[in-house]
Amino acid sequence: MSIGIFFGSDNDTTTSVCERLAEKLGGAELINVANADANAIAKFDKIILASSTWGDGELQADWDSYAETLSGTDFSGKVVGLLALGDADSYGSTFCDALYHLKNVAKGAKIVGATATDGYEFDESKGVEGGKFVGLAIDEVNQDGETDGRLDAWVAQIKSEGF
Repeated sequence: MSIGIFFGSDNDTTTSVCERLAEKLGGAELINVANADANAIAKFDKIILASSTWGDGELQADWDSYAETLSGTDFSGKVVGLLALGDADSYGSTFCDALYHLKNVAKGAKIVGATATDGYEFDESKGVEGGKFVGLAIDEVNQDGETDGRLDAWVAQIKSEGF
């Protein structure tokens, strides 16, 4: 069963993280949402939605448009993991809010991969529900040395949750 990683990236940081994630998953198709249509989601049963967080907690610009394209798409039968990048030091009050927005895109999906907030220092995040991130939060600005370990742990976790 193939895996699709749908990502948006302005400065290639998200691209780089998604390339590393694809390798750790044992292979996945990378789809830049800047070039994707609504039908691209249909060919995958296992999907990662990945975006950096911008401004006051918004999705990356290409994702913002793609989210509109996907509005009304039924993700039933799909297993989805969510990945967001953020900067906890400079944007501590909106850290990885992209997780929240991505979860709203994947209506009807089985969402896997909620992670603990331990080890992060931030004020608040819309991406936290019940004391956990709804996916994986990555801070390449302040904690880039943690990224590979977090990706490894997350891949093991989502696989154990049916991904």
